[in-house]
Amino acid sequence: MTDENQFTAIVLEEDADRKVTASLQTLPNDRLPEGDVTVGVEYSTLNYKDGMVVQGIGRLVREYPHVPGIDFAGIVEASDSPDYAPGDKVLLNGWRVGEIHWGGFSSRARVRGEWLVPVPGGLTTQQCMAIGTAGYTAMLSVMALEDHGLTPATEGEVLVTGAAGGVGSIATSILSNLGYRVVASTGREETHAYLKELGATEIIGREELSTPPKGPLGSVRWSGVIDSVGGPTLHTALATMRPGASCAAVGLASGVALETTVMPFLLRGINLLGIDSNMCPKERRLVAWDRLARELPLDKLAAVTSTASLAEVPELAGKILQGQVRGRIVIDTA
Repeated sequence: MTDENQFTAIVLEEDADRKVTASLQTLPNDRLPEGDVTVGVEYSTLNYKDGMVVQGIGRLVREYPHVPGIDFAGIVEASDSPDYAPGDKVLLNGWRVGEIHWGGFSSRARVRGEWLVPVPGGLTTQQCMAIGTAGYTAMLSVMALEDHGLTPATEGEVLVTGAAGGVGSIATSILSNLGYRVVASTGREETHAYLKELGATEIIGREELSTPPKGPLGSVRWSGVIDSVGGPTLHTALATMRPGASCAAVGLASGVALETTVMPFLLRGINLLGIDSNMCPKERRLVAWDRLARELPLDKLAAVTSTASLAEVPELAGKILQGQVRGRIVIDTA
């Protein structure tokens, strides 16, 4: 940060041919968007969606110039909100920050106070962003399964698809730490040892879930599923779940089409649960972050977390889309 009247940020700009470019710029404070809380950002996270936004893929951003970064954590500098005062440590994920509202790849942010939550006791701002939106979404997924009756004593295994990704890897770690038997599915053989370290009891290849059963139902196996892949993988998972089991669906990287029949729902009474981490009620956000502070093995998280600068974001955005990034990348916005 140059001084209290300026901030540095990754700024995306679009040319006449709709090509998006990213650059590190210094901007005056009057360029900040509207909001009642100004935060000195300390850390953000580089997620897959950030990679898409920085590379101009998917048209997630409608207006340029734009500052990406779908989450951040830092210290309140100024506030007109009754809930926060200067010096408070806060974090933000969701509310389409980094898509329609300037986000976390910046040394300063201005947002609506109702979007923020306090940093939980026991966590630093850096740890909050090592967890990030991916970890928060993973916890919401675990909570949704538990709301529908899943416990560590439930018979069977919990399947986590896309397990090498941000949501999948942290979901694997949370579930294992809580005592669940976790089967991790990934298409990246080089991540098998990594997933074992996170607590997976078994690793299966993506191809094992790519071909659904010949009939509407397959042999029962899963007592719960956290799926971030979608497509044929979700179809196979739904057809092989135990009666009354639940599947938390999030991300759906392979597509949003629901390629299944009604039979798993009619004959086995399974539940398909959509996880919306973007506009989740604040009360549930607070519960999720409190549980993350208490239940996520932070030593394992630290071992798979690396830190990068704002200047490195454009290059890393390309690498994360190419599957060349493993673990968690925290962006130091100083």
